[in-house]
Amino acid sequence: MSGTTVPNEAAVAASTTNKAASVQVSMSSASSASSASDNKKKLQFAELEAKAVAEATASADDSYVPSPSLLNAATANDLLKQVDGANLDKFVGKDSVYSGRNVPISLRSKLDIPIHVVAPGSIVEYSVNTQNYDLGFGITAEREEGITIVKESARVESHKSTVTGKFLVGAVPCMLVFSFDNEFSWFREKQLSYRITVTPPQPTVIMAGRRRRAKACQKIVQEDRTSACRRLEKATNQKATLQGGIQKMQKALEELTKSLDVVETEEKWLSARVELRKDQEHLLEKRLTEGWDDEPE
Repeated sequence: MSGTTVPNEAAVAASTTNKAASVQVSMSSASSASSASDNKKKLQFAELEAKAVAEATASADDSYVPSPSLLNAATANDLLKQVDGANLDKFVGKDSVYSGRNVPISLRSKLDIPIHVVAPGSIVEYSVNTQNYDLGFGITAEREEGITIVKESARVESHKSTVTGKFLVGAVPCMLVFSFDNEFSWFREKQLSYRITVTPPQPTVIMAGRRRRAKACQKIVQEDRTSACRRLEKATNQKATLQGGIQKMQKALEELTKSLDVVETEEKWLSARVELRKDQEHLLEKRLTEGWDDEPE
């Protein structure tokens, strides 16, 4: 035992306490670092998402094409209403939420949920789940130009995990139709829970968007006006040519009408003359064959 130093209980306790404190500080530092890393990742993801949304919104606005009915409307204000988008004086900017819980969908049936979106640049988020069984699910966007498939209709295992998604609505007005299909099932009713949130764009996005749409629309209107001017000039020239042809035909018709009158007059006179000659010829023939009444037999 000689030469061996045995630490006393106080020293061991102090050493143990210091180690525990050191471990706690280390764990606390690691937790803070992990939390900071998570926050940084969330922030980066949010920034990337915001950038993607802004780019998609700008792309939709830059490629904006007004519908034929707006281009051919009786007044220009109809087109401007769509280009302008939301009225900022009346703009609220609150989310619109559509939800249902344990909504029954009978066997061999279908449920459609229509949602009207009027603000370009709106973000639509959805979550869908069912109890016990799968369900057919799809999304379409109906516009005057036609129907766009946002999400292809397919059976989803919404009973195992919640089906979620997010997308941007660029062209408006638009009727989004969320379709839940149970037509494939012959025996089971499904219980559907859903939540759909439509987040309108910020006023700054609306202002930037209306300027991009106005620029895109101005180009289309100018090109259409140029095309219409060329067609108008061609139509005007064709009209003048046809009018000139009609005038010539009218003049020729007048001359033909006069000639017809002369021919008809001559025809009438000649018809009477032919009948007179027939009578004269008949009487002469009778006299030559039968003699004259005043002559003795």
